Amino acid sequence: MTEKEKTNFEKNIYDFLVKDFSPRFGKVQPSVPSNQLWQKLNNLGTQLWLDTGNIEEIEKYWTQQFSAVTTNNTLLNKEVQSGRYDNLISDIAALIDQYNINEHQRMLEFAFVLNACHGLRLVEKFDAYVSVEEHTALAGDVRLAVDYARRYHAICPKRFIVKIPFTPAGLLATRKVSSQGIPVNHTLGFSARQNYVIARIGRPKYVNVFLGRLNSFVADNGLGDGQYVGEKAALASNKIINRLQKTLSIPTHQIAASLRDGQQVINLAGVNIMTMPPKVADQFLNMGTQPEQIINQTQQEYLPGVTKQEDITKFGLDSLWEVPDRLIKCIDKLDEENLDSYTPDDLIDFFRENECEDILVRWANEDIKMSMDEGKIPQLENWKKVLIKRTIGLDSLMNLAGLCSFTNDQAEMDKRVKSVLEKT
Repeated sequence: MTEKEKTNFEKNIYDFLVKDFSPRFGKVQPSVPSNQLWQKLNNLGTQLWLDTGNIEEIEKYWTQQFSAVTTNNTLLNKEVQSGRYDNLISDIAALIDQYNINEHQRMLEFAFVLNACHGLRLVEKFDAYVSVEEHTALAGDVRLAVDYARRYHAICPKRFIVKIPFTPAGLLATRKVSSQGIPVNHTLGFSARQNYVIARIGRPKYVNVFLGRLNSFVADNGLGDGQYVGEKAALASNKIINRLQKTLSIPTHQIAASLRDGQQVINLAGVNIMTMPPKVADQFLNMGTQPEQIINQTQQEYLPGVTKQEDITKFGLDSLWEVPDRLIKCIDKLDEENLDSYTPDDLIDFFRENECEDILVRWANEDIKMSMDEGKIPQLENWKKVLIKRTIGLDSLMNLAGLCSFTNDQAEMDKRVKSVLEKT
């Protein structure tokens, strides 16, 4: 497409999305209940988000103390697979097929419109801030990641938060997008040191620790019961992010993500933000906890549930909560570089040259395939040697697994879109 055709194309997509959008920004509905337990968490400084895109589930747990919902490729895929968007898919095709775009561009556009449309429904229904996620194919493309982030923001600048994953390209894209005043939820973080890197380089509004998956990694691989591993990482990251807010005026906030049970809500009271699946909210509400029993836990030093203490350093679990001096020196040095001229490969090379190669990894194709086959939780036996040698970090491995898992779900959603179109 020419630049003029591209502008016209994007305008038509924008008009299509917002034509029936009727938000009620800032108007609290009297029908929305309040809850003392959630209010106590708010009072401790914790924002509450629900981790679901299902409207019926949100309605069941939404109170005045919740402010946002977060969706991702997995959650949106569930909504698309349910068939509720089949008619919309046909309508999107009628619009975009007027233009001469290739199949890859076409699928990027379907994902964009479906994410945006679902996000607008959530904004309209709950007046919530909504994290909307880019197609996983953009995880390695700085230019397109920035372009789609700009387009998401234009659709609903008051409520949309753009999710960009932690990859070398994602870091550079987040830096550019954040500098334009667009709120970014930089997703798929697993450690304090990753979030230190993200905050210093990208300056997004939000970073994450997917703590439930960390606990599962330890338990599923027989290293212990896994309790408190993710909590320790999340609280360590919360501390370093708060410190960066104060010392460098970095506008980033910590999200404790991937909560697995109601007790973790209590364990993490006081963290900047929690985003929890509805089942976790339900467990918490039914534990019999009283508001006065919920206290700030951000200074807790949880002992990770690992049977052999030597395994913590052997397999790099300590990298989940420690931010070493060599990394701080690396980022200080990187600050002197012209990052706007950097490519993702340049960024990887810089980290390697400054003894931080285990944080930003140049993954081989066979590594990616193995992670795709494993799913969300890596199998330790497949990665023991490189973890012990510290050529990769456990947080980096978990990041790869998370991105591969999202990519698989994105592929399922793309397949559903194609199947619907074949029937029309």
